[in-house]
Amino acid sequence: MASSYTGLGVELMVTGENAGTWGTKTNTNLNIIEQISGGYIEQAVNGTGATTLTVTDGGTGAALATRIIKLTGTITGNITVNIPLDVENFYFIENGTSGAYTVEFEYVTGSGSSVTWSATDKGTKIINAKGNDVTNPDIVEIVVGGLPGGSTTQVQFNSSEAFAGDANFTWVASDGLNIGTSKELRLQDDSGGQYIGQKAANSTTSYTLTWPATTGSADQILTTNGSGVLSFVDNSGGTAWQAVSAAATISVASGNGYFLNTTGNAITATLPASPTIGDEISFVDYAGTFDTYNLTVGRNSENIQGAAADLTVATERAGFTLVFTDGTQGWLLKNN
Repeated sequence: MASSYTGLGVELMVTGENAGTWGTKTNTNLNIIEQISGGYIEQAVNGTGATTLTVTDGGTGAALATRIIKLTGTITGNITVNIPLDVENFYFIENGTSGAYTVEFEYVTGSGSSVTWSATDKGTKIINAKGNDVTNPDIVEIVVGGLPGGSTTQVQFNSSEAFAGDANFTWVASDGLNIGTSKELRLQDDSGGQYIGQKAANSTTSYTLTWPATTGSADQILTTNGSGVLSFVDNSGGTAWQAVSAAATISVASGNGYFLNTTGNAITATLPASPTIGDEISFVDYAGTFDTYNLTVGRNSENIQGAAADLTVATERAGFTLVFTDGTQGWLLKNN
């Protein structure tokens, strides 16, 4: 009677057969068993469609008779990786393919369950090929209890057992991760020795801060709307002083300060066209010559000191700030 073979290619020899070759065949079987127990192989897959993994009866090196399989190759569409119906085994399978497409691991026929990597999942799954029913064979993922899961780049906590035995850390499904008794959340640097810590103050009244959806622009600062929603806004504190100017006409901007040099000519400084309440602009007589060549502050359609007229400054060494109020009084002198 001829030998038969298991689903993974191990030869089952009949007593009295294979005279003189039992040693060779037994050694091959032992190599296959070792391969099944802890072997590693990289298996190239087709770029599209299906890739069927097979075994070689009585031969080593087959992917299906290997414990750890890394799927490789560039895929250009969603693909499947199939195995024969008579295979029953469990595997560690890594999706090492390139390309943002799904990879499904399934039996070659039947309507049983399968395991799928998403288009962005390049992780390793523990898979049990059960082969329990020829019509509906199941392939299922083995999820190891108690370990963070769901991502290859982030730690996720899916139950209240995330920090079992430590009352300072709890997971609440409706709230998220709770760090108790004013303990810190520490973000360490690349040396692992230095960190940035955040913690709640003692006797804190509960509140939540919601961070902005984008990074904001250079030199902006964080503000709150009073309800914990943060946003980036321009930093309006202080005066942004500009380089000395001797130009005959300049347009000035809110938040800025101007050193004006009228040594050789008068200067007209035109105010912004659409100011808002609290906007401030400062002016300084750089060379002490406003009395010789005057500074004219052009109102640009808004009142100055309640009057629909430009402001002429003829005082030596004058320095002053205008602050905008409203459409009635317009720009008012803050100091002089």
